[in-house]
Amino acid sequence: MDGPLAGVHADDLAAAVVRAAVERAGVDAAAVADVVLATATGPGGNLARRAALAAGLPSTAAGMTLDRQCGGGLDAVTLACRLVEAGAGDAYVAGGVESASTSPMRAAAAGDEGARGRRFFPRAPFAAGGWDDPGMAFSAETVAAERGIARERQDAYAARSHARAAAAAAAGAFDAELAPVAGLGADACPRPRLDAARCARFPPVVRSGGTVTAANSSQIADGAAAVVVMSAGAARRADLAGGLAHVDSAVAGVDPRVCGLGAVPAVRALIERDPAFSPSAVETVAFTEAFAAQVLATVDDLRLDEDRLNPRGGAIALGHPWGASGAAQVVRAFYEVRGRDGATALTAAAVAGGVGVAARWRWEAA
Repeated sequence: MDGPLAGVHADDLAAAVVRAAVERAGVDAAAVADVVLATATGPGGNLARRAALAAGLPSTAAGMTLDRQCGGGLDAVTLACRLVEAGAGDAYVAGGVESASTSPMRAAAAGDEGARGRRFFPRAPFAAGGWDDPGMAFSAETVAAERGIARERQDAYAARSHARAAAAAAAGAFDAELAPVAGLGADACPRPRLDAARCARFPPVVRSGGTVTAANSSQIADGAAAVVVMSAGAARRADLAGGLAHVDSAVAGVDPRVCGLGAVPAVRALIERDPAFSPSAVETVAFTEAFAAQVLATVDDLRLDEDRLNPRGGAIALGHPWGASGAAQVVRAFYEVRGRDGATALTAAAVAGGVGVAARWRWEAA
């Protein structure tokens, strides 16, 4: 946020990745049935339609914009997968975008100031009807306190995320997945020198004596991510060597007070549908790192090895463009298992308001 992409509108960010995804997949743009994009704080209107046209897709490619906050990008991809599976179309572009730098402030209608407490406000409510509606940092602090996630553990996890992202960038691991925008060809967020000792110097952001800090939280970021979702027949026509197949996906809800735990029941729903599925056995696991506290609590609840999570770093290091993060997970999973026939991946996110989304993937040769 307010970084190198601060002057790039959400429509243009989205158009850049839509165009790149179609070109790299080698799919005929005229075959794209729909463009499904998520955004959490977008400018309004049908952003996906505008992005499709700005990307140079023909007018026959429709557009649909959805909002499930920071789970929306993953939802957009799995929705496109379900549409292909249902036979609704052969090729879709799906993903998400966020321009936190240019997102509009909201204003209450005249006479409604009392109901909202103020005339201008930065976000829509996450919950209503008598439920607690905490900001994500407040929820992370609650999760940390109730689950006993120590400050030192959160800082160590955050430092590892930065170290992994910096190492991956130095090795060129991100090169294939990035699309340059406004002259920026690399992520600007990773801080390779931010070790646990430096993390420990940051003050708590929610309350005195708390454990959630700017260092062990994700960085608000501008960004976009997109993939092409196609049928097996379309993939063969595009002469692709293989792809990331959608195995299953699930959503679930939790008390908004502890919204950071939403990924837990979503992953458990996948297990209930396939008892043979074990998250511990997949080759790559990617959870949205909105806050180290909630990721670590999720890892504990699912009995996962935290060292296996986000092998190339996550949102703490790479930034968290809310509507795009879930789609970026899928892009990263694609490149992490590419060419390894049968290799599996799990992506998941906890979402503001008390929602969780999760999806299973498997690499399949053409």
